Amino acid sequence: MRKGMFYGLLFTAPAILGFAIFTLGPMIASLVLSLTNYNVFKEQTSFAGLDNFVRLFSGEDELFYKSLGITFYFVLLRVPAVILISFGIALLLNLNVKGRAIFRTIIYLPSIVPAVASAMIWMWLLNPDLGLINSLLSRLHLPTSDWLYGEGSVIPSVVLTTLWGIGSTVIIFLAGLSGIPRQYYEAIEVDGGGWFRKLSHVTVPMVTPTIFFNTIMTIIGSFQVFNEAYILTQGGPNNRSLFYVFYLWRTGFRDAEMGYASALAWILFIIILFFTFIVFRTSKSWVYYEGGDRA
Repeated sequence: MRKGMFYGLLFTAPAILGFAIFTLGPMIASLVLSLTNYNVFKEQTSFAGLDNFVRLFSGEDELFYKSLGITFYFVLLRVPAVILISFGIALLLNLNVKGRAIFRTIIYLPSIVPAVASAMIWMWLLNPDLGLINSLLSRLHLPTSDWLYGEGSVIPSVVLTTLWGIGSTVIIFLAGLSGIPRQYYEAIEVDGGGWFRKLSHVTVPMVTPTIFFNTIMTIIGSFQVFNEAYILTQGGPNNRSLFYVFYLWRTGFRDAEMGYASALAWILFIIILFFTFIVFRTSKSWVYYEGGDRA
């Protein structure tokens, strides 16, 4: 027994050490820093207690609420879009058609393109004066948009750019679809049911564990969006794309207020934890497992 425990600890030690050094340690350090007024360019650091958190919620920092509202708006748009479009594409790619492997590869390829390269392409595509999309809309006599340069259109435009990389979510949906037993569909065919009945009575219920997983991951990823704000918009125009993590980064690394930035990071951690908890709690009523157990 002791020998088995020894080997068990030995083999898990790299993962445990990695978590302790690169995750738990920085989290504890961040929590400690959030209780100080640590500034990189100041020699003295003093204990500030909850002053950083009071400053956040007192209304003194208007950008805190603004970045929070923008991020919520982004999450509200992006999460349903990613789930619905990924699921729709996965259904199409699950059809038994010729060249299916090629189509799957094409859908997944954008996911492995570096974020900077993707962002540069989208900056050109969405350029209001020289971009390809506005040129096509003009030729079709359709209204054009300022895209990333418009205060009202910047967030939907960023959501559009992030949909470019949903290949990994589609692959996970495909894995879920491939696990549905064929006899369920055959039973509906015997009863005279069509594709909609198959979709609503078999496919959707059977794939709810995959929807649950993808929803959790998409929520977490959406709250942590950074690359798009940093490369595409730099928070503009007029701070209309000031995403929370970009504001956190700017506070910590541009303004050097590491203590205050750490407090911002912990607020984000609590928000993500809260929404993840909500999804887990509600999953008991809509996630189906074949064995009869619920999430």
